[in-house]
Amino acid sequence: MTAPRSSPGGAGAPRGSYPRRRVRYFVLMGICLVLFVSAWGFVRFWSVPAAIAMCVVAMVIPPAAVIVGNRRDAEDRWWDEGGP
Repeated sequence: MTAPRSSPGGAGAPRGSYPRRRVRYFVLMGICLVLFVSAWGFVRFWSVPAAIAMCVVAMVIPPAAVIVGNRRDAEDRWWDEGGP
């Protein structure tokens, strides 16, 4: 008999900040996609400078999303912390 495997976010996954970090990351990336698609989908018909500004804002979001998604919360155990 094999030991049950747990995947991130699965039933055996530890509860903590990992799901919250994933949600924050995907919300920011969703905002990025909405800005980019709407800028060139329909905003450019009314204002090209506004569409360009939306794309510049969308360009800044992915690095910020990575930083937010990888930020350690106060209750997270880190690799250098000892003890069970």
